[in-house]
Amino acid sequence: MPINEVALRIILVVGGAFAVFTGFDFAAGGIRSLGLEGPVLSLTATDPHALDARDSHTRFLGGVWLTVGLVFITSAVRLQALRVALLAAIVMIFVGGVSRFSTYVPQILFDPAITGALVAELIGMPILFFWVWNTRRG
Repeated sequence: MPINEVALRIILVVGGAFAVFTGFDFAAGGIRSLGLEGPVLSLTATDPHALDARDSHTRFLGGVWLTVGLVFITSAVRLQALRVALLAAIVMIFVGGVSRFSTYVPQILFDPAITGALVAELIGMPILFFWVWNTRRG
């Protein structure tokens, strides 16, 4: 196996593990999270029902993100068989990054907590897409 492909598979495992970890934090912990990435959020709401609904959506999205991580990890082992699913997951992450620009608080995009993810989403994902696309087909 060429070193280029070994490096790709390592990146897929590391990136996938990160997505599984952060996805689990929100899938199991909801909008407040389990605190795996930092302090648990302290939230109060004027409409507890609306907060519960948003919490449920956050848990769903956490589960989706966790699954994207599993696609990355599994693709490291079965790259050719999961090529299309992996490419679709990469495109979804890129679209998610673009979606961050719809915020009403654009200065948050320059916060260190966001900037790293944004760079990975908008620059790293296109690079990863073309790397996967150009990796030899088995």
